[in-house]
Amino acid sequence: MNLPDAMTTYFAGEQLEALVFILPVGLFGLVFGGWLVSEPSGGFSRGVAIPFLLMGLVMTVVGGTVGYRTPTQLKRLQSGIEQSPERVLSTEQARMAKVNRAWPLYLAVWAAFGVVGLALRFATSSAFAQGLGIALVFFSGVGLLVDGFAERRARPYTDALIASTSSLPPP
Repeated sequence: MNLPDAMTTYFAGEQLEALVFILPVGLFGLVFGGWLVSEPSGGFSRGVAIPFLLMGLVMTVVGGTVGYRTPTQLKRLQSGIEQSPERVLSTEQARMAKVNRAWPLYLAVWAAFGVVGLALRFATSSAFAQGLGIALVFFSGVGLLVDGFAERRARPYTDALIASTSSLPPP
């Protein structure tokens, strides 16, 4: 894939995922967690509510930030490539290398959420811990899904950056 197409595909997918999935799930988490906190039933509801409130807040901030900064980021990159392709491509390639190195860490975090969540759900008798566990398993799945799509967008974009950098004439 050529760089302009890869760049457009990468950033359009990032914006779409942020605004259509991450932000709405975050808002849902805040509303659901808030409702659960108001429930008088106690332990289980509170155990579910805490991760929904925390992850809801994180996802709302991340989804909104990524979704609304992406068009400006794309325009800045496109403009920079026209003016100083060597510098901008090198900087963006380094940024994407850092992004790609982080995927195993993200996978480990989401896997840990899932393992800890399953352990809390099945190895404890506390209603609070069981609720917490179920919510952690839910967010483990959400994180794996979001990052699964993100990683699959990042790799072809990174490959296009590398190919474009290597095809530049020597300075």
